[in-house]
Amino acid sequence: MGDRVGWRFDNSYTRLPAALFSRLPPQPVRAPRMVVFNDDLAADLGLDAAALREAPGVFAGNALPEGAEPIAQAYAGHQYGHFVNLGDGRAILLGEQLTPAGRRFDIQLKGSGRTPYSRQGDGRAALGPMLREYVIGEAMHALGIPTTRALAVVTTGETVRREVPLPGAVLTRVAASHIRVGTFQFAAAVDDPVLLPALLGHAIDRHDPGLAGGAAVPQAFLDTMIARQAALVARWMLVGFVHGVMNTDNCAVSGETIDYGPCAFLDTHDPATVFSSIDQHGRYAFGNQPAITHWNLARLAEALLPVMEGGEKRALEAASAVLATFPERYGHHYRTGLCAKLGLFTATAADAALGERLLAIMATVRADFTATFVALADMAEGRAPPPVDSAEFRAWQEDWQARLARQPQPLAEATALMRRSNPQVIPRNHLVEAALEAAVAGDIAPFERLVAAVRDPFVATAANAPFRAPPPAGGPCYKTFCGT
Repeated sequence: MGDRVGWRFDNSYTRLPAALFSRLPPQPVRAPRMVVFNDDLAADLGLDAAALREAPGVFAGNALPEGAEPIAQAYAGHQYGHFVNLGDGRAILLGEQLTPAGRRFDIQLKGSGRTPYSRQGDGRAALGPMLREYVIGEAMHALGIPTTRALAVVTTGETVRREVPLPGAVLTRVAASHIRVGTFQFAAAVDDPVLLPALLGHAIDRHDPGLAGGAAVPQAFLDTMIARQAALVARWMLVGFVHGVMNTDNCAVSGETIDYGPCAFLDTHDPATVFSSIDQHGRYAFGNQPAITHWNLARLAEALLPVMEGGEKRALEAASAVLATFPERYGHHYRTGLCAKLGLFTATAADAALGERLLAIMATVRADFTATFVALADMAEGRAPPPVDSAEFRAWQEDWQARLARQPQPLAEATALMRRSNPQVIPRNHLVEAALEAAVAGDIAPFERLVAAVRDPFVATAANAPFRAPPPAGGPCYKTFCGT
C-alpha cells in the first residue's frame, strides 16, 4: 500500500532465512536537517519531493516510512584478499520501494547507528564522505554507468570522531539491490543448507527472473554476473574511474557501482594510480581493476559450487569454463568503447592497438586523461592544436587521421561519436575536495554547482567551464579515505 508521499514498500529480503539479516530500527539523531535532496530520483521512485524535503527525520532514522521493515544485512567479503565476516555495520535497509514503472529499489540509510555487525565502529558517518557518495553517484549516472544513487543527505546535529571531530550525517542510498558477492560468500560459509539456495533464488527473482526454471541455474546466474561485471569495469576504465576498494563485499550482483569511499577519477593517466590511503600495495590500482573484477567473480563461483549439479568435479569444471569467458567479454566492451573514444566505428585488433598506443603515450608524458580525449575531436576538425607535444604523439596522430579517413563514415559523424563518448566534465578531485570542505564549513553552494555540472557531462558550456579545467600543476598527491 502507498502513503500520501508515495512510499510503496514490498520487502522481499525480509522473507529470506533470518540468518541473512538482523531486524532493528535505525538509531534516532539529535537534530536532523536536510542538506541536499535529489528531486529527479524522488520522481523516478514515485515520491513527493516537496513533502519529503520537509521531513528530514525520515532520512535520519527518527521516523519510519509507512511499510518499512528495517534490517541490517549480513554478508562476508575478501577485504584486500583476506576473508572476513562483515555485514551492515552502519547501514539500515528500510525496505524495497516499488516505483510507478514497476521497478524495485532498496532504500537504505547509511550512517544510521550501530548494528550487530558494527564490530568496533560507531555506526555513524561524517558529512563529507556522504556528500562525496552523492556527487560521485550522480556523475556516474550521468555518464551512463550503472550505479547506486543518493536520495538525500541530512546532518544529524551530532559529532562523529575520526582523526578530528566532524559533523555527522546520514545518506539515503538507492540501489537495485544490496546483494553482493560477499552475501553469497556469507551464505556459503554458514552451516545451513537452506541459506545458499534461498539467496540464489531471491537474487534470480529480483534481477534475472528469466533464469528461473532453466537448466544449470547456478551456472547461468554466474554467467550473467560475469557479463554485467565485464561491462561495468570496462566503463570505469573508459572514463578513468578508480573505485579504490574493490573488496568482494563491494561487488554488487546487480552490476551497479556501489560504495564511493576512497574513489576518484584520474587526472593524469597512469595505470598504477592509487588514491586510497590504505591501499599500500596497489591492489586496487586503476590498471588492476579488470583483473580484480575477475578475481572477485572467482570468489562468487566458489560460493556457488555447493548448489551446482553433477558433483564437485563437474561443478568446478563448469564454473571454471564460465569464468574463463571474462577476459574476452571485458575486452570486447573495452575495445569497443576505446575505439568510439577515437571516433572509430569498428573495434578490430588494429583499431584497439591504435588506442593502446595513445594511452601509452599519455602515460609517458603524464597527459590529462579526460582533457586529452576531449581534445581529439577539435583537433580532428582543425580547430585545436594537438593536446600532447611529442614526436611519438605526432606519429600516432598521422596514423589515427589516416584511419579516420579510411572508414566510410564522414568526419562529422566520427567527431560526433567522440563527443558522445568523451565526457567534458568529470568530478575533478580538487573540485570535489573544495566543494566538500565548503559544505562541511556550512556553505553548500559550491557543492550544488558541482552537482549541476556533473549531471550534464558531455556538453561544454560557459557555466561548466570552471569544472572542465585540469587541476593546477604542482599540486599535492591526491589521497582519499574510506570515511569509516
